[in-house]
Amino acid sequence: MFLHIYEKLVKGYTEKQWGRPCTELPAFIIRRLPVRFTFDNHYFNARFQGIPIEGHTALVEKMLDGVKVKLNVDSLAEKDLWDGMARKVVYTGPIDQYFDYCYGQLEYRMVRFETEVLDMPNYQGNAVVNYTDRETPWTRIIEHKHFVFGDQEKTVISREYSAGWKPGEEPYYPINDEKNGELYRKYRTLADKETKTLFGGRLGEYKYDDMDVVIASALRCAKAELSKKHIFPLSSAFSNPAGIFLDK
Repeated sequence: MFLHIYEKLVKGYTEKQWGRPCTELPAFIIRRLPVRFTFDNHYFNARFQGIPIEGHTALVEKMLDGVKVKLNVDSLAEKDLWDGMARKVVYTGPIDQYFDYCYGQLEYRMVRFETEVLDMPNYQGNAVVNYTDRETPWTRIIEHKHFVFGDQEKTVISREYSAGWKPGEEPYYPINDEKNGELYRKYRTLADKETKTLFGGRLGEYKYDDMDVVIASALRCAKAELSKKHIFPLSSAFSNPAGIFLDK
């Protein structure tokens, strides 16, 4: 039975998402999926599960209300300039890019979205439907209205394709295999020596973590930093694809 479940629900989808055989991937990727012998159809085992009301965009907009934000800025191109504006820098971009790939490039996966507006009130009856077979080119279809129980006459869907990453494109997922893990540890050693910069997020810590884990990690880091003497007030921030800068 377990082999049947693995082949139907895990193998094809996992290899499609990561672009390599399951035998080359660490086991913790599969362990992210809970196995239950009940009729509970929730994705996780957590007692409370959901998304913010009005979605994450509204959440971030409220968090940044009154905060000075600069977008489309390459912080690493003028690192000294931006570093001079803050006592601490929170960097959430690729850790290997921060150190100018001095040990070589880490590997990532990227995601491509194909979005379509359909002249119908409902397409699939659910926010997300995963396609676990290897033959279907996309990994899942997202029907956005179902996240917020929308009742619009039309619906918007996005097909999600997993693809290999190359420099110049936006990385989404770190590939936590043995080779990349060894390379990341070299960069982590350099990061630990940084006194001004804090590294966080999937790319900054090179971890394939779920959003709740990343948020919890960020809160712990913020608590530790804010508990230090002479900490700066969080009065303004500069955000860009490479990170967020906390102003003096």
